[in-house]
Amino acid sequence: MTEPPELRQDLTGIPSYRAGQRAEGKQGDVFSLASNETVYGPLPGVMHAAQARVESSHRYPDPGSSKLLAELANKHGVEEDWISTGTGSVAICQQAVVASCSPGDEVMFAWRSFEAYPIITKLASARAIQVPLLPDGRHDLDLMSKSITDRTRVVFICTPNNPTGPCVPETELEDFLAAAPSRVLIVLDEAYYEFAHASKDAAEQVDGIEIAKRRSNVLALRTFSKAYGLAGLRVGYGIANPATTKSLRKAALPFGVSAVAQAAAVASLAAEDTMWQRVHEVVAERDRVVAEARNLGWEIPQARGNYYWLPLGERTLDFAQACVSRGVTVRAFPDEGARVTVGETEANNRVLDVLNSGFPQR
Repeated sequence: MTEPPELRQDLTGIPSYRAGQRAEGKQGDVFSLASNETVYGPLPGVMHAAQARVESSHRYPDPGSSKLLAELANKHGVEEDWISTGTGSVAICQQAVVASCSPGDEVMFAWRSFEAYPIITKLASARAIQVPLLPDGRHDLDLMSKSITDRTRVVFICTPNNPTGPCVPETELEDFLAAAPSRVLIVLDEAYYEFAHASKDAAEQVDGIEIAKRRSNVLALRTFSKAYGLAGLRVGYGIANPATTKSLRKAALPFGVSAVAQAAAVASLAAEDTMWQRVHEVVAERDRVVAEARNLGWEIPQARGNYYWLPLGERTLDFAQACVSRGVTVRAFPDEGARVTVGETEANNRVLDVLNSGFPQR
């Protein structure tokens, strides 16, 4: 056997993305609450639209996602050249870093936050600047502002923050944006936007797209993976000034969004009334579970996505194992905490039972 090729040696220091653990067993007996998926299937009309496109799968998809762009432009009140699409909003994250950074440049984000940020940064040979969250799981925007240097090219702000849950307050964000150099691309990652805006304090939540319309260095990200229920088809998009999206599109993978995914996304936009009804149901269930967990004495930060965060520290793995024993998987971050997706009522109640038991150590 010949010697393997010489590949990048620094890849050994880049962690692989770790997906949520799947529950094993018969459906109905086990539940997966580790990946922030919706409990609902595709929206009305989506299956028909997707199946129709499967019949022409021997043809390449529209490389510009033109029908989807037209619908999104109409929805958000922008021209089509303000929009870049990709395989989930994580693809737009990568486009942003690739389009902005040369080796040694800096990408800043709160930590803990979305796990893909450090991976994308290092793959671009950029330097990750991780700014600790505040004790209540919120972004420390004051410290982030002070940490911007001449090499800072991108700042990711995840709101609601994944995995801890809180949103960035509008007044704090506006102060941060006013102080940030215009040369720095500020990425507002709003993968859970719909759940935040269906919450009781929706008036206090930011709208990244509206901010992007008036600030030329802001890129707002949205996805069809969460509220729209298309996690398996991978469709996301970003909205920013056309000068930015022109570069993002150059950094995008050709034919990245499949024909089936494009058709499903367009059909999903036509069923937004049902989408919002489902979102409100998830938010109501989330608020019920969080309130009951707090009544049991557990500390939970503000929860504005379709999940909540348990800052369990060294007890995290014990909690995760206790959940598995009850037929539920959660997303465990050893020695930090656990993120729990809001799922079926029975699954949510099983988690509450574990919290009520105190989950004795193994």
